[in-house]
Amino acid sequence: MTGAVPRLRRGVKCTYDQVRSAHVVLFPEGVLVLNETAASVVSLCDGVRSVGDIAAALSAEYDGVEPDDVAALVARLAERRVVDVDG
Repeated sequence: MTGAVPRLRRGVKCTYDQVRSAHVVLFPEGVLVLNETAASVVSLCDGVRSVGDIAAALSAEYDGVEPDDVAALVARLAERRVVDVDG
């Protein structure tokens, strides 16, 4: 899955919620509260970068980023219909 290219689905928005003091993803089925790392992954799901590219970008910012962990998060986001994945 590291070659897959994720992008936010139509109607999905990533924003910072002042009330929750957390990053959230708003989508037609609800709200998903994200931790800092997950918010970074979602912000890089632009339809251009592959999962491997996202993991490499995050490795420059965070210690211990594993491509398999990024791939698993993207897979969970796809299951929740937050992202579409090509490839």
